[in-house]
Amino acid sequence: MVLLTNIITISACVYLLSGPATLNILFYPFSKKHLCVKVSDYIVKRSAPLLFAVLKCYKHFKLSFTKENFEKLPEQFMVISNHQSLFDIPVFMTFFHDYDVRFVAKDNLSRHIPLVSEMLRSHEHCMIPRKGGASTAMRTMENFSKRVLAKNQIPIIFPEGTRSKDGSLGKFYSAGFRKISESTKLPVVVCCLDGGYKVNDLRHIMENISHVDYKCKILKIYDAPQSKEEQVKILEESEKLMNDQLNAWRSE
Repeated sequence: MVLLTNIITISACVYLLSGPATLNILFYPFSKKHLCVKVSDYIVKRSAPLLFAVLKCYKHFKLSFTKENFEKLPEQFMVISNHQSLFDIPVFMTFFHDYDVRFVAKDNLSRHIPLVSEMLRSHEHCMIPRKGGASTAMRTMENFSKRVLAKNQIPIIFPEGTRSKDGSLGKFYSAGFRKISESTKLPVVVCCLDGGYKVNDLRHIMENISHVDYKCKILKIYDAPQSKEEQVKILEESEKLMNDQLNAWRSE
């Protein structure tokens, strides 16, 4: 029975995702600002929710969203969150379904990942170059900040900088958060998610997908920080809030 449901799940996912992925690959070289954007919009608004519906139906995959603070969200804001898996991207796209979200990520995601890479590039997410040093990274984030402000988009940044393999909270790095905060002057929404570390690579996806309850919650909303000291305070408090929330979830 497990083998059968695995085959059905994989087949359904391939059916749902192969078309948009192929179209994006074909369209990107000559129409990345038009046709590719339309396909990417479809991926975000339709493919991601359908993917989770398939996983829920056949593998009992759960999305447990707590939306008690959504009515308090300002018109535009930036999000900081912990980071556990590539699934975090479609999870946040679904969690903030009514908003136009944009991620800060390493540029290795913008190449050779079907469905994801062309979508990240055509939607102009912030792809941080692995080469070029701090000055290149800061310039990339400054240009990204100008775009999200102009287009009323929601920037999402993971201060850990890399995915947690065991779900524990890693060290927070302040440079990226501070640069986007300074450049956008947006309120800061602190989120926490859990469950993604169980499906952070292909082997674990096949082994653990039926045991995942992917949680996501808004922990606190801060006014836009006005100084470096306020930025540091928000980041320090956010780390504690996320750690406390992870411990609370896992003690249930």
